Parts: sequence; C-alpha cells; structure tokens
Amino acid sequence: MLDYRFIMDNLPAVKKNIQDRGLTADADAAVALFRRRNETATALQGLQQQRRAHAKTLQDQTDKTSRSRLIEEGKKLKERIAETEANLAEIESALETEVKRIPNMAHPAAPLGKEDKDNLEVKRVGTPRQFSFPPADHVKLGRDLDILDFEAGTKVAGVKFYYLKNEGVFLELGLIRYVFDILQKKGFTPFITPDIAKEEILEGIGFNPRGAESNIYTLDGEKTCLVGTAEITLGGYYAGAVFPKAQLPLRMAGLSHCFRREAGAPGQFSKGLYRVHQFTKVEMFVYCPAEESDQEHQNLRAVEEEIFSGLDIPFRVVDTCTGDLGAPAYRKWDLEAWMPGRNAGEWGEVTSTSNCTDYQARRLNIKYKDETGKNRFVHMLNGTAIAVSRGIIAILENFQEADGSVRLPPALVPYCGFTEIRRKS
Repeated sequence: MLDYRFIMDNLPAVKKNIQDRGLTADADAAVALFRRRNETATALQGLQQQRRAHAKTLQDQTDKTSRSRLIEEGKKLKERIAETEANLAEIESALETEVKRIPNMAHPAAPLGKEDKDNLEVKRVGTPRQFSFPPADHVKLGRDLDILDFEAGTKVAGVKFYYLKNEGVFLELGLIRYVFDILQKKGFTPFITPDIAKEEILEGIGFNPRGAESNIYTLDGEKTCLVGTAEITLGGYYAGAVFPKAQLPLRMAGLSHCFRREAGAPGQFSKGLYRVHQFTKVEMFVYCPAEESDQEHQNLRAVEEEIFSGLDIPFRVVDTCTGDLGAPAYRKWDLEAWMPGRNAGEWGEVTSTSNCTDYQARRLNIKYKDETGKNRFVHMLNGTAIAVSRGIIAILENFQEADGSVRLPPALVPYCGFTEIRRKS
C-alpha cells in the first residue's frame, strides 16, 4: 500500500492515478482518517502525559482528603485513556482498510488506457511464419496428436480443466527444466512452492481472496486459498523479515500449480489452454533496494525475452496501460507470442513482469537496513518465466506441419527426448 503521508501530500496525483487505472477507491476518505488518526494519537499522548504527572502528584501527596480526590481523578483519566485508545484502534483499522483500496502509483511512462488495445508495443522479436497450408489451432492439434484431452478433464473436474498425456507430459516437463536451467545460471534460487496460502498473505501481495470479483479459489473454513501464481508464495516467504542491504538483491524462481476461478468469457480468445482453471507456471521474484528496482525490472524482462527467443517463437513486448496494471504494479511489460491458430493469427500474452515498488512490502512488512542503519521497505518485483499451458499453445501452433505433426524447437529436444510429435496410428 502507499505511505499515508504520501497520499495526503500528493492527493490530486493519487486521485488521478485511481481514475487512470479505472479502480474504485476513496483517497479523500483515507486522508480524512489519517488526520483523525494523528489528532487522536496526539490527544492520547496528552492524556498519557497527564496520567504520568497525576501519578507523581499522587505519590507526593500525603493529605488523605487530597489523595482521595486525586484517586478519583485518576480513575476518570484512566477511563478517558481507554476510550481514546479504543477510538484510535478503530480509526487505524478503518484507515488501513481504506488505504489498501488505493492502488500503487503508475510509472510516468505507462500508457494511459483501459483495455489491451491501449497497450504500447515497444519491441518485436522474430517474424511470424508464413504457412503453405491453413494452420490449425492448438485444440485440434492436441486432440489429433493425442496429447490433450479436454473432454475427460470436463467430465472429471469440470469445464476449463484438461489432461496432458503422451508426449504432452514430456513437453510440459521439458519446458520447466529448460526454463530452470536458464534461471539457475542467472542466479535465481529454485523453489517448488505450496499451492495454498493464507488469506493474509494474498491480501499482502494485493490479491482479493473473497468477493464477487475475486479470481481466487478459497478453502471453506480454513482461511486459506489455492494460489493463482507463485508470486503469492514467493512474496510471502519473507513476510516480516528485515534484510541487511548486502544480502540484496534476492532472486527466486518458484514452480507451482496455479488455480484461477474466472476463466473469462467463452470464445476464440479464451479457447482451449489459453484460459484454464489450473495450469503450471514458473515465476520469478526479486527483493531489492529501491534504487535497484528499475534495473531489476529490465533484467526480468530480458530473461523472459531470452526464454522465448531460445524457443524460436516470435513475440512482441508491450508496455501495459494504466487500466490493465492491477493495483500493485508500478509498471508492467507483457510478452505476447504469435499464435497462428488464434483468430487466424493473433498475438497472445505468454508472460508479464511487474515492478510493484514497495507497495507489497508495506503490507507484508518486509524491510532492509540501509547504510545508515535505517529500516527501509524493499522493492518487490515478479515476472513469469513460463506459463506452461501458453508455452504449449505457442509451440504447437508455430511448429506444426502440413501432415499434422509438430516439430519441437531445437532447444527443447534435449529435455524432451524427441524431435517431433506425430499423430498416433
């Protein structure tokens, strides 16, 4: 969340940022509560000073009548302090609730807009392949190659669940290992994280675990949720920690299943594996000092570009518009791969990387000691190394052949143990 005083001192900019993001939050109410909090805290300090002075006066008083009067005054003062403390706690709770609704500030260069069409393309790598035949989409390819089974997934688990089988299993495992080998060489510590997290951790990261608009599967009676990304579990790993600055930056890479309740509207753009309720993902996460977060964000994007360049998949990079940032992100870049079977050829998001500055760290109370010994909030960043389901889409559709087979990118062959996937006889 944002610093309380920052909101008060920059109220017009904070209100404009809320509007630019298309979110609902009341910065005026937050400022009013902040002022009430300060006034009430000052009043409480005054009452506590009175109580200390009163206690000394009572200690020095020997006259019984005067002592009785002072004792009665002390009781009343104690009641006033208790009432003020309760009032202060109520105000602080309301203030925290209101401030948590306010999104992070957006980077000055983030494009203004509300939809995907408002994102700004900043880079393009590779050239979409020209097919000598009508390219199929990944759903048809997966069915014909007998590596994807949506029908069984729906029968057993419900819509938007699926089975991977045959070479599809090794394709997923190969992608994971290919990515982890790249990340380990770049100094990321590998993790396999829990698929469940406490609601307080989700809230700290900036996810809403409950409510009509929530994307999260909650576990009834447990105050826990299935995670939608390892950003949650990696971000919660150091909740409450204070690092020596020399220990930063910390770079982590976490493998998890991801569960998302809302799969989007039916249609071409959410077809098949593109939007599902469960998938596997490798997530990158960084903790660093404030002055290093812009460079770390560039580094995360460079890793994502290296992963997809190594797979020979054409992609473009877009600077995400304000209305599509989400509450925690200061700036976000998306990588969109070329998907020939998507609406006769379209770009589809495969990764994103976000710099959340200290927005999450304030909520999770994660700090570092600077050179002067002062505690400061870390900056926290995340980036998708591979969302396996979307990686599979891009591979199947870009490397298909006229006979319905699919070649593997050369970089994946050592991990999968085969060069192509052919139709079963």
